[in-house]
Amino acid sequence: MAVSFDSAFRDPELCRTLIRRLERALQGRKMRFMEVCGTHTVAIFQSGLRSMLPDSVTHLSGPGCPVCVTHDAEIAAFMKLAGRDHVVLATFGDLLRVPGPKGRCLKHARAEGARIEIVYSPLDALALARDNPSDVIVFLGIGFETTAPTVAATLLAARQQKINNFCVFSLHKLVPPVLRTLLDDKATDINAFLLPGHVSTILGMRPYSFLAEEYGVPGVIGGFEPVDILLALCTMAEQLRDGRAEIVNAYPRAVSDDGNPRACELLEQVFVKADALWRGLGRIPGSGYALNPEYADMDARVRLGIQLEDVAPIPGCRCGDVLKGAISPKQCPLFGKKCTPALPVGPCMVSTEGSCAAWFKYTEH
Repeated sequence: MAVSFDSAFRDPELCRTLIRRLERALQGRKMRFMEVCGTHTVAIFQSGLRSMLPDSVTHLSGPGCPVCVTHDAEIAAFMKLAGRDHVVLATFGDLLRVPGPKGRCLKHARAEGARIEIVYSPLDALALARDNPSDVIVFLGIGFETTAPTVAATLLAARQQKINNFCVFSLHKLVPPVLRTLLDDKATDINAFLLPGHVSTILGMRPYSFLAEEYGVPGVIGGFEPVDILLALCTMAEQLRDGRAEIVNAYPRAVSDDGNPRACELLEQVFVKADALWRGLGRIPGSGYALNPEYADMDARVRLGIQLEDVAPIPGCRCGDVLKGAISPKQCPLFGKKCTPALPVGPCMVSTEGSCAAWFKYTEH
């Protein structure tokens, strides 16, 4: 019987072979690796890999969930926007449930009459603008380098089609700068990074080179099937065993070493790098995308005079510590008690890609 391409990357015997290879490379040596991609978070838990790893391997789930890293001040700004006349917010669905000031979220604002539309892409938001010419449509631009090119392309389409009531509240965040911040934080202890496959399809390998060159930390770009992940872990462990630190592309069927030049051109055309707020990590220089001043007419910050104000963090929530690997979700006093997927207190329990949600769903908590 023919074996499908996908099933080959889930083959149990191959997985067992790779686990034995991982054990030989480690020889009892401890390895604390961090993934920085929500899809990796879910894949590791859902496949059962986490429970199969050697005891000497510690899996840390980092700031790779777009909803989870959205800062309290940004949620507060969304809530204020939702109360404006002739403003329609367009957003991905997960963002509706992220708690803001006093536990309120966009879902509450929507129930009270705010005009908030769930979209599946920024092009859906552009269609809203075309169909509602008397309103200003604000697309809430969260996410990493993976989603930012589609937002850039949508802004170019809006200009080409002369749709003047569409704008973007750009809160996109960049992965390489946050990795540097994590390594500079003395509270973290990370031996290697499982680098995000989706982001790397855009960036390629070069933006991660500082990990190995400046910090001596291996970084391996991995796919999302069990074999992909185990192969990446073996590659990390063998580097640590040999005293090497390199950036390796272990996902060549999807990631080019040089990334996607056209997508990078779009990013450079529409965005400029700016400081950004990260939940739990604060303000990180050059870790976000703001709109190029040439697109100020479609920049919600400029057009609607949006300011990010200081807000008090959610009492008791330790999502920030979870995101930087300082604690596991079960070490948060709210986990599984006051904070559950049905009634989340923090964003890591809201998103299906959040580490707290994954722990709750796939472990004996």
